[in-house]
Amino acid sequence: MDIVEALRTEDAAVAVVGAGGKKTTMYALAERLDRAVVTAAVRIPIFDPHAATVAVTEDPVGRLASAEHGEFPLGLVPEREREDRYLGYDAAVVDDLIAAHDGPVLIKADGARMREFKAPKETEPQIPSRTDVVAPVASASVVGEPLTGELVHRPERVVAVAEAAGVEAALGEPVTPEVVGAVLASREGGLKDVPEGTTAIPLVNKVDDDAREADAREVAAAFHEHHDGDVPVPHVVLGRLIDGAVVDAV
Repeated sequence: MDIVEALRTEDAAVAVVGAGGKKTTMYALAERLDRAVVTAAVRIPIFDPHAATVAVTEDPVGRLASAEHGEFPLGLVPEREREDRYLGYDAAVVDDLIAAHDGPVLIKADGARMREFKAPKETEPQIPSRTDVVAPVASASVVGEPLTGELVHRPERVVAVAEAAGVEAALGEPVTPEVVGAVLASREGGLKDVPEGTTAIPLVNKVDDDAREADAREVAAAFHEHHDGDVPVPHVVLGRLIDGAVVDAV
């Protein structure tokens, strides 16, 4: 199974959330999909090397309509905020873009400040209502590391979400696979604000060796244990997205 099949992204609108490989996942997909659009509903670092064309425009639908085949993967953003990042569109604008495109749309829908794991704040994520697939990402490399801000974005929120799911967590203590799986499975964590009827496919990334694979399988098992079935989830993907590889789907 390749990453396109695993995340069911063929001609789909895919919102990527979480931490530990969102952008890498989007760019791996853009490379493998025909006529992919790459965009964001939040700030996004400069991604020009990963697109054939990046257009800065307040009219993404109009710019898409005029795009030629050689311009894909096509990046669409409203403004360059500063030297290292673009702003994102309002989710409603991305909805219009999804409706106008007959191919895949890849959407960065939250931020994580380069951390490996996170829980969202109140105003996150920004998932367009027309999204077909939400991919909550977490890195297997966080397992066993201290639950601090060094590797975890909003560690206090991770503790709160995990404990609400009945899983013990404490600041400064090692992150367990069950903490990662429970937070990914929570409607206040990885499945927060997934639109009704949208499929979620969690991705445990950075499965770089046998030890990380064992950790990732425990994360997936914990996800399935804590997932209440409210959001359709066909499987959890274990991957190594730095080279676009799928290790397994469980």
